[in-house]
Amino acid sequence: MGIDLELHSGRPARSWRKSRATVLRTSYGHGDALADALGSLRLLGVPGRLAAVDPYGDTVMNEQEAAAALQEIGRLKQRCGDEHQLAALDDLAAMLGQCAATPGSYLWFAGD
Repeated sequence: MGIDLELHSGRPARSWRKSRATVLRTSYGHGDALADALGSLRLLGVPGRLAAVDPYGDTVMNEQEAAAALQEIGRLKQRCGDEHQLAALDDLAAMLGQCAATPGSYLWFAGD
């Protein structure tokens, strides 16, 4: 199980091939660690945008949702002691920040 991240300039098309037209940035290197870190939020019943990310399906956030989720990263990092999860959360924070700063953009969490 893993979660890949893609930042899109507009709402991504449902077709993977068609969605390539709006890709700004991708992150495919932290999938399992990111899924573990975000999955722990669900198990613990922690509220927030990041807890709503589906590790088995797709979740899409617009720039306002990304800005709200970015505020949750610090607390989540305090709960993680694993260096791979911390690296995944740093990468996620960068993607959320870029999404929040790019009007009309979307961050696509592609789960397994």
